[in-house]
Amino acid sequence: MTILIEQPQSGLQMLDKKIPDETNELVLDGGFDAPETNAFGHVFRDYHVESERQKTVEEFYRLNHINQSYDFVKRMREEYGKLDKVEMSIWECCELLNDVVDDSDPDLDEPQIEHLLQTAEAIRKDYPDEDWLHLTALIHDLGKVLLHPSFGGLPQWAVVGDTFPLGCAFDESIVHHKYFKDNADIKNPAYSTKNGIYAEGCGLDNVMISWGHDDYMYLVAKENKTTLPQAALFIIRYHSFYPLHRSGAYKHLMNKEDAENLEWLQIFNKYDLYSKSKVRIDVDKVKPYYLSLIDK
Repeated sequence: MTILIEQPQSGLQMLDKKIPDETNELVLDGGFDAPETNAFGHVFRDYHVESERQKTVEEFYRLNHINQSYDFVKRMREEYGKLDKVEMSIWECCELLNDVVDDSDPDLDEPQIEHLLQTAEAIRKDYPDEDWLHLTALIHDLGKVLLHPSFGGLPQWAVVGDTFPLGCAFDESIVHHKYFKDNADIKNPAYSTKNGIYAEGCGLDNVMISWGHDDYMYLVAKENKTTLPQAALFIIRYHSFYPLHRSGAYKHLMNKEDAENLEWLQIFNKYDLYSKSKVRIDVDKVKPYYLSLIDK
C-alpha cells in the first residue's frame, strides 16, 4: 500500500514533555474516564471467560500459533514490503476498515474505524499537545486492510492478534501458548532457546516478529518516509506485542533505544485497550482535525 501524503520541509520532532513514570493499567494520565469492563461486560483481555466470543478468539489463536512460523513471516515481509497492492489516502484507508471486525479481540466487536477514533480521542483528551501521538493512534491499526480482498484478503490469523518473536523460544506469557506445540518452528533446535538465533541486546529491529497489521503498517509508514518520530513507528510496530509490554518478556533482546520508546508504547497501550466501548465517536465532527494532522 502506498499512502499519499505531502511531505513537509522538516521532520516532526518529539516534544520535551516528561513521560509519566506510572504506566499501570486503568490509571490513565489525564481526564479520560476509563471503563472498568469491556463492551461485553467482562474484564479486559480475559481469554478464558465462557462466551461465544471467547470461542471465536481461542480458535483464532489456535490457527495463529500453528501457522505463524519464521519462514512464513519472512515470505510475508518480502511480498508485502513491495507496497504494490493499492494506492490510497490515509482517510480512505480508515474508511476501508468500516467492515472489519477483529476476531482476536475479546473486548470489542465494533468496526475498526470506531476503535481508531476512540483511541485517538482518548489520547487527545489527556495529551492535547502531543499531536504526533493523536495521529499515531489514528493510523496504528490501518494495516488491518490486509483482510480486504484488494490487499490479498489474508486470513485473520495472519493479520490481527498479539504478536511475538520468531527464531527463539515461545514465551509462556503468550496468549494460548499451548497451541505452539503444532508450530513447525518447535522442531528446529536453533529456535528453542531463550535467545535463539539472536544476540542479547541486539535490538528489536533485528528480531523477526509474527506477521500482521502492525508490521505491515510500520513498513508502509517507513517506506513512505513518514515524518512521525521514532517513538511513533515503535508504537505502530509493537502495539500488539503484549508479551513484551504487558508481561516483560523478551526484554533481553532490546537495546537502549527500544527501552526509551517502550515508555511511550506503555502509555499508548492503555488508551488502545481501555478506550474500547460502545460509545460512538462523531466522525464528521473530528474528521477535520485528523485531516489536518495527516496534511502536517
